[in-house]
Amino acid sequence: QVQLVESGGGLVQAGGSLRLSCTASGRIFGINAMGWYRQAPGKQRELVATITNGGSTNYANSVKGRFTISRDNAKNTVYLQMNSLKHEDTAVYYCNEDIISYNGYTMNSWGKGTLVTASS
Repeated sequence: QVQLVESGGGLVQAGGSLRLSCTASGRIFGINAMGWYRQAPGKQRELVATITNGGSTNYANSVKGRFTISRDNAKNTVYLQMNSLKHEDTAVYYCNEDIISYNGYTMNSWGKGTLVTASS
């Protein structure tokens, strides 16, 4: 069993910063891609940022220059540093990871989400 737990969400004024964390636990041999997605009320879930095992990153155009994704492989943790937050960044943020088990299978897993609210 693998579990992803996000933390770091909360209420912040527009222009402020937050740092999200997501830690994977369980029988984990390794983790390939890690990413953050978000879902605002009444909207579909969308990609925010991803990072490969080698450290290559990809960002949604709406967050480029403001958000930074990083990872600590020793801690099975992915981070999302969010600066210059805008009201439109308000959403539930989910982490998503391709987790490799000891039997060699790769399983795509989601966290339960953490709410980020940027007040205007």
